[in-house]
Amino acid sequence: MLAAVVLVLFLRRPERWQWELEADQLRHRPDISDTAAAPDWSALGAYQGTITEEDFRDQLTRVYSQGDAWVSEVKFGEGFAEIRTSGDGKFKLEFAPPDTSGAPPKPPRYWRAASELPPAGDLQARPLEGVRVAIDPGHIGGEWAKMEERWYRLEEGGTEVKEGELTLATAKLLEVRLEALGAEVTLVREEHEPVTALRPEDFMGLAEESLKAQAEEPSGRALEKEAESLFYRAHEIRQRARRINELIKPDIAVCLHFNASGWGKPTRANLVGRNDFHLLINGTYALNSEFRKDDQRFELFTRLLQRMHDEELPLNLAVADAMVEATGLPPYIYPGANAKRVCDSDYIWARNLLANRVYFCPVVFLEPYIMNNREVYERIAAGDYEGEREVAGKRRKSLFREYADGVADGLARYYREARSPSAPDP
Repeated sequence: MLAAVVLVLFLRRPERWQWELEADQLRHRPDISDTAAAPDWSALGAYQGTITEEDFRDQLTRVYSQGDAWVSEVKFGEGFAEIRTSGDGKFKLEFAPPDTSGAPPKPPRYWRAASELPPAGDLQARPLEGVRVAIDPGHIGGEWAKMEERWYRLEEGGTEVKEGELTLATAKLLEVRLEALGAEVTLVREEHEPVTALRPEDFMGLAEESLKAQAEEPSGRALEKEAESLFYRAHEIRQRARRINELIKPDIAVCLHFNASGWGKPTRANLVGRNDFHLLINGTYALNSEFRKDDQRFELFTRLLQRMHDEELPLNLAVADAMVEATGLPPYIYPGANAKRVCDSDYIWARNLLANRVYFCPVVFLEPYIMNNREVYERIAAGDYEGEREVAGKRRKSLFREYADGVADGLARYYREARSPSAPDP
């Protein structure tokens, strides 16, 4: 009898991908991003009457749309907006009355704004008391760094620079600092391994379909690279989103990255003089590549209706100020239309990235340091250390502690001010 049960369980055992994906997510669908789940548009029904038309229009046009990209996807009526769903479907969103006494009803969400947190016992020493923070160390590192193309060295036997390892080293230092400030911290990954159990070979069929859709030959190295990209650039991030949205459910997510300039051949990389810093908040959806994708449009309106931008922007402003004080770095200025400024700070840009779109909470997405800058390379080679040392001709903290301290100081400042009894009501 036992043998028969075991046989039945074996025969019904799902393929490895079925633990993480529906079958459709391994097909190329023109109206849905590769590896994304089809959106459940009925979920937007929970936001009826939670936002005024004025606020909806303001965020749609000022933050989320690249120019007038929204016009073909949203139509306004008397007291409502019609949002295109899948195909020719429509979702009718009823607005809160403009003359509502006080604020509209709070939208449903798992995260809490600073103003919604219980009072901190010691606002100066523990301003993050009870705040749930997810730290997402960008990329993977380890043996995956070359596949990710986030790896270089100057010469044979020289220091290897892997972004995924730099971010994890910083994340572990930041975790300690935030916990000392009262936060409940979870690292999205804790080693140089993917959070997904899938591997590039699981995406070969989708990669072939995707290349054909782009009128490219689905063979050889092009096919391998497409499968690799679907693995680490798309599905890996979506699996991190599942951890954040379904398990951790934080009040904020902090995404740590290092920026880079073109370094040429990674085994004999070029160092550059440029060094700068910026943060990315979600926004600037383009018409053809983003507004037209059902999943991205659904995620945009989920973020808008949860009012994530209202918390995300001031959080990022506070962290930007602290990071500038910590690093002294100038801002990076985007040259194209895929990002725009939505506030007075030169350091904060609205851009639609996968991570700052599918993590359904306010996101602090950092891009400090050019990791193939000459000075930054020397600081990476020096490793982590306590106190200060002379590195690259100047006494300073380790690069990792400077980064972690800047983020922690910014978050502490934000929550001290936002949780102060004298803070204005949102």
